[in-house]
Amino acid sequence: MDFLSPKEIEMIQKGILETLYMTSLSTLFAYFIGLPLGVVLAITGKGGLKRNPVIYSVLGFIVNVLRSAPFLILLVTLIPFTRLIVGTSIGSTATIVPLTIAAFPFIARLVESSLKEVDSGVVEAADSMGSTRWQIIWKVLLPEARSSLLLGVAIATTTILSYSAMAGFVGGGGLGDIAIRFGYYRWQQKMMLITVILLIIIVQIIQELGLFLSKKLNKKRSDG
Repeated sequence: MDFLSPKEIEMIQKGILETLYMTSLSTLFAYFIGLPLGVVLAITGKGGLKRNPVIYSVLGFIVNVLRSAPFLILLVTLIPFTRLIVGTSIGSTATIVPLTIAAFPFIARLVESSLKEVDSGVVEAADSMGSTRWQIIWKVLLPEARSSLLLGVAIATTTILSYSAMAGFVGGGGLGDIAIRFGYYRWQQKMMLITVILLIIIVQIIQELGLFLSKKLNKKRSDG
């Protein structure tokens, strides 16, 4: 007797593709919001290029509120908004909406932290040469922080992947949905085991890839 039937194999393959689809698009959209937000937090915060306590406090409060909300509660709360955006609240495409909203505040803090690690002497040198704030951000801060930013991408992606698994409780699709529907509700231990192992493998691949690229960028910068 085969460990997995052809139908189960097909379902797991579909689950992997849905998980990668949700995770990759959610990461992309979350960075589209979180990256510029993180830059603004970095430059308006203490020691920033254009310190502004009011802007920093307001944005920081919004980010902290969204970050502190448990993902499952946020997922349920956003159901009406998700339906408004994509026309449904279930499935892998619908899950991208709450995943993006849950992830971008976390990404903003990662970006802010990475930019604050840049040596202030490099920024001061660029400023003394007459560079504009935009030039300093685009040509100094972001390039200097690229290794740390890349590690942040790996961390953010694995976090979003874990969120996507939790979305299975409300029919979010992907491996998490398979684990909940078959591994939990129907108590099919082999399905639970397989989905957990696959999620761990995907997380490890993402983390190792991020670490490898980060080290490679650091080496190139050192050699240069």
